[in-house]
Amino acid sequence: MRQPLPETAELADLVRGGDTMWLARAITLVESRRPDHRAAAADLLTALMPFTGGSDRIGLTGVPGVGKSTFIDQFGSNLTADGHKVAVLAVDPSSSRTGGAILGDKTRMERLSSDPHTFIRPSPASGSLGGVARATREAILLCEAAGFDVVLVETVGVGQSETTVSEMVDIFVVLMLAGAGDELQGIKRGVLELADLIAVNKADGDNVKRARLAALDYRRAIHLMTPASPNWTPPVLTCSALTNAGLPEIWEQIVTHRDRLAASGERQERRQRQQIGWMWSLIGDRLLDEFRDSPKVRARLEQVEASVLAGELPPAVAADQLLATFLG
Repeated sequence: MRQPLPETAELADLVRGGDTMWLARAITLVESRRPDHRAAAADLLTALMPFTGGSDRIGLTGVPGVGKSTFIDQFGSNLTADGHKVAVLAVDPSSSRTGGAILGDKTRMERLSSDPHTFIRPSPASGSLGGVARATREAILLCEAAGFDVVLVETVGVGQSETTVSEMVDIFVVLMLAGAGDELQGIKRGVLELADLIAVNKADGDNVKRARLAALDYRRAIHLMTPASPNWTPPVLTCSALTNAGLPEIWEQIVTHRDRLAASGERQERRQRQQIGWMWSLIGDRLLDEFRDSPKVRARLEQVEASVLAGELPPAVAADQLLATFLG
């Protein structure tokens, strides 16, 4: 039988002590939508705020098949071998039946899963914007309070989740493949515009030359774009998560990025902007929850939806009616 959650002050001490079982319980608490859990989570986060902010927050994305899990397994192992504590927040697709997280990523990170200096947390996306768990930002803070000095946030798939994750990390790393069609079109171009660092993975064996050519193409593309930061031009590297080639150099670039933006003040400004954006995002989430849980809205919802489905009511008018019901 699971132990009941202790009082806020005790739970905060357990998290700060680095107990990963209680860290996991604390993240579950902040993910909960129950009103009593939300109140407890708010108290916990407030108590731990002075002990947050000390990690390198790294976002990682890439198309399916690019080798994200293998990359994280090797990259994280390198970092723990150098004395770092690494937290991995792998946001998985939600199960369509249960809403729970699919644990595939964790099972593919064999070394990290058994590393005592690592914490891996797959979280259900649960229909939130971009497939990013609503509480991922809070999970970052909890991991920092628990003493993890590197937090990796892996996105699910491609799309809006990249934008969402890029707005909660210090550096956004994009893994690419060589010879995966027209690399610079469609969603990939959008992701390139968010990237702070690009790494062409699987540069091993017969693929080394193709990876180098792809990296050259990406460098040319980067130079045609307006850089997001006046203090940083995204580097393009090649790497092999399988052989560890290039991964130490990627970490060196991450450290250089951190130091350069910290010296200019841009790193702190970026985090401050993210905090305000985070606040408004939570306001939107909470208002939507209140709207959906409103008894008055629920009483009218079925009828209004039926009218929209039948083509009798424009969606804009339906939305106005339901909002008027909610606010009335």
